[in-house]
Amino acid sequence: MSMESSRKAFKAYDIRGRVPEELNSEIAYRIGLAYAQLFKASQVAIGRDVRQSSTMLAEALTKGLMDEGCNVLDIGLCGTEQIYFATDHYGLDGGIMVTASHNPMNYNGMKLVRQGSRPISGDSGLRELEEKAITGSFAENKLGKPGQYKQHDCLPDYINKLLSFVDLTILKKLKVVVNPGNGCAGPILDALASHLPFGFIQVNYSPDGSFPNGIPNPLLPENRESTAKAVRETGADVGIAWDGDFDRCFLFDEQGRFIEGYYIVGFLAQAFLRRFPGAKIIHDPRLTWNTIEMVQEAGGIAVQSKTGHAFIKERMRLEDAVYGGEMSAHHYFRDFAYCDSGMIPWLLILEAMCRDGKKLSELINERMNKFPCSGEINRRVLNPSTVMEIIEQQFSQGGKIDRTDGLSVEHDLWRFNLRMSNTEPLLRLNVEARADKELLEKKIQELLSIVDSM
Repeated sequence: MSMESSRKAFKAYDIRGRVPEELNSEIAYRIGLAYAQLFKASQVAIGRDVRQSSTMLAEALTKGLMDEGCNVLDIGLCGTEQIYFATDHYGLDGGIMVTASHNPMNYNGMKLVRQGSRPISGDSGLRELEEKAITGSFAENKLGKPGQYKQHDCLPDYINKLLSFVDLTILKKLKVVVNPGNGCAGPILDALASHLPFGFIQVNYSPDGSFPNGIPNPLLPENRESTAKAVRETGADVGIAWDGDFDRCFLFDEQGRFIEGYYIVGFLAQAFLRRFPGAKIIHDPRLTWNTIEMVQEAGGIAVQSKTGHAFIKERMRLEDAVYGGEMSAHHYFRDFAYCDSGMIPWLLILEAMCRDGKKLSELINERMNKFPCSGEINRRVLNPSTVMEIIEQQFSQGGKIDRTDGLSVEHDLWRFNLRMSNTEPLLRLNVEARADKELLEKKIQELLSIVDSM
């Protein structure tokens, strides 16, 4: 069977494709062989999400690794960050998570890391792995014997690591709506519950790969209402929702209002700067003003990086940054192998609510009013590069231009970032203003009128 159709599954940062057309047992087996040979791995962690095809893919991947003489540590059903944790904590040569997170039902994928949970992406080995797996150019197993297979429950060690980020002595009883979207977060919340004084109100809680309540992607407005409604109806203090592999969490205040991830970045930056004065904080270029101001107010150093987990993690290591955040709700922590976690952020936010005796809205409102933003607006266009050129011509005059990632133009009272998608004919727009919601809306409409006319 030709493997060429599987090339579409190899993306810039990971592997994602339709099952079985682009991703199936055969290519998963070859990926296992290629990974072991290419990275000379002797021990690798394997985990999987709740999707119905994940077990099949994980088994084929495991067989490929073992046939090359690599030992496999199977941590079972888990979130992506547990693979990051296990790889780093147990000193393994790498880890592979079988997940499609928030992609459609017929998709699956893999996220791959090397020793120390360093990401494997297009410029750090993924292209070479793709070529080896697709063409089948495998050397003979030099060990001459298969690797060993071992199941391991990393949950106790992982839970201890999560709890090390918060001061348990100051936590108070809070009523918390938790919505894993029938993904993998539920078992982690169960394990945390005995250590925390919080009362969890469960929504779409049980892991279920058929996703009876829709694909777990809280960034979609239509997927937010179940969490928001539960907060309002139960009088909860806060709501939290996760995507399928829970590497991102999304927060709702006591009114059920969705809080943009942008505002959480500045808040967490200040939390870490209280512990590590003068530290460096990494942020992405899409929305920046609030983060930069909060970092500077707390005596830290704000460092801008290109968007994307591979770029953020690389820059964090380079700068020895204590924390990094993207407005897309990816949050990275130096003491978590510089990796992103969807569990640590909400624990820190709830710790702050307990410490300060404030509601989430009281912690966030001032910042939202000071720097109102659009959130990310996606538009499908046939000629994204042409649209980018026209917008630069019309909106850059008198502004500061930055090309760290796409086009950023900063004026005195407002700024925007416009980026092309790596994988689709999409433009992604983010706009923010200085304490002027009317100006924000005006500029959003001006920019979109051009995009939508093309």
